[in-house]
Amino acid sequence: MSVTQLTSRIDHVLESARARLQRLHADEVPAALRGGAYLVDIRPAAQRAQEGEVPGALVIERNVLEWRCDPTSDARLPQAVNDDVQWIILCSQGYTSSLAAAALQELGLHRATDVIGGYQALAAAGELVEPFRATELGIGVQQWSEPFGFLRGPRRWM
Repeated sequence: MSVTQLTSRIDHVLESARARLQRLHADEVPAALRGGAYLVDIRPAAQRAQEGEVPGALVIERNVLEWRCDPTSDARLPQAVNDDVQWIILCSQGYTSSLAAAALQELGLHRATDVIGGYQALAAAGELVEPFRATELGIGVQQWSEPFGFLRGPRRWM
């Protein structure tokens, strides 16, 4: 017996995740950052090297995201002070970031969200072309995650 599947299971999971998020358009990101949100780039190193970096973003690869953002984790970042922190998750096109933001919400980080269209949308909107923007927003430190979740020291932009 064969059943034709109209949508995949992952499409259902993605739809469910996005239903819980207050997703941001690219042009809304700068205001959210000025309001104290943190932009978290979860793209793998190879993808960041190919597409470009995001000045001021915290770089936390997907495999360690929950441990770094959970304020109750021993491996948390200094920015993970409580459940009210707004984490804006960024991937290349806005798919993986939706799933990651939903996972953070499941931890109790109720303000976690992502960028509609991801890095591609930010770049197309011209939101990444001015490196001084990160300093203006007061986000001049970038964290890099090593394989297996070990952190190197902070990297300062300009």
